[in-house]
Amino acid sequence: MKVDGNISGNLRDAGEQARKLEASGYSGAWSAETNHDPFFPLLLAAEHTEHLEIGTSIAIAFARNPMTLANVGWDLQSYSKGRFILGLGSQIKPHITKRYSMEWSHPAPRMRELVLAMRAVWDTWQNGAELAFRGEFYTHTLMTPFFTPDARDWDGFGPPKVVLAGVGEIMTEVAGEVADGFICHAFTTEKYMREVTLPALARGRSKVGKTMEGFEITGPGFVVTGGNDEEMEKAAIGTRQQIAFYGSTPAYRGVLEAHGWGDLQTDLNTLSKRGEWVEMGNLITDDILHAFAVVGTPEQLAPELKARYGDIIQRISFYAPYDHDRDRWAQVLAALKAV
Repeated sequence: MKVDGNISGNLRDAGEQARKLEASGYSGAWSAETNHDPFFPLLLAAEHTEHLEIGTSIAIAFARNPMTLANVGWDLQSYSKGRFILGLGSQIKPHITKRYSMEWSHPAPRMRELVLAMRAVWDTWQNGAELAFRGEFYTHTLMTPFFTPDARDWDGFGPPKVVLAGVGEIMTEVAGEVADGFICHAFTTEKYMREVTLPALARGRSKVGKTMEGFEITGPGFVVTGGNDEEMEKAAIGTRQQIAFYGSTPAYRGVLEAHGWGDLQTDLNTLSKRGEWVEMGNLITDDILHAFAVVGTPEQLAPELKARYGDIIQRISFYAPYDHDRDRWAQVLAALKAV
């Protein structure tokens, strides 16, 4: 199993963090679109590393258009010499319309078309194909030599992998159809993955005559761990609150319903509208915590991850709280990579 770390959006730290991840044996490094741009840190990560894969987990697709994403993807793939992974997610309607002031409509069909349009642009730049993409949401029909990158930029490696994040069945099926991999939302359980996510991905792959062979799934990442009881409890409290935050979102209700916890989503949503974030975390019982998170000492993580996901995921994004204890963490990382 590939094990990935995370790098900060703070540009003062990103390069050095990536260098340390590579030196520690991580397979990849992800940036996220939260309070900083997700792409700038990856440029620094590429500059400070030699073989570490770099990617977005995730960039907000609908805050952009296929042409802008094609440009960013081209440049990062070129500069990293083929190590870039473009991870995209849709976000939810309030963020797209109120935070980004962008249009919202039919997220799964729009995502499908966005990826296909972006690939059409890359095909034009790399292979000289005529740009003639006409869809319901995007149209790209103009490309002149002045705006075309040098096709030699990608000599030896070709376009970056495109991976999509999702929770619902329809978006997950789109990922299987048009993407190279899938990023499981942290708000995912083993039961939901096996009963909903995997069948949806397989349906998407079959639509285009493909199997799951070579399709890379990045697993969910909630972990509660620590070196002593105090650290474990602190991690548990934080994770309960994060689970509660995601669980308050109506779009994620299906995950809770798979376990018979659908009413919890209503309760969490009500509390979220009141701003009662601590109270929300108190509704996450031990059973719910253990369903969403791997709980145990660092040495217990690899066996538990293998038991849950070893046969269905190929990589995991993992927060490393013991980087200061290098010998101990090196053993944990080696065990995870051997899963």
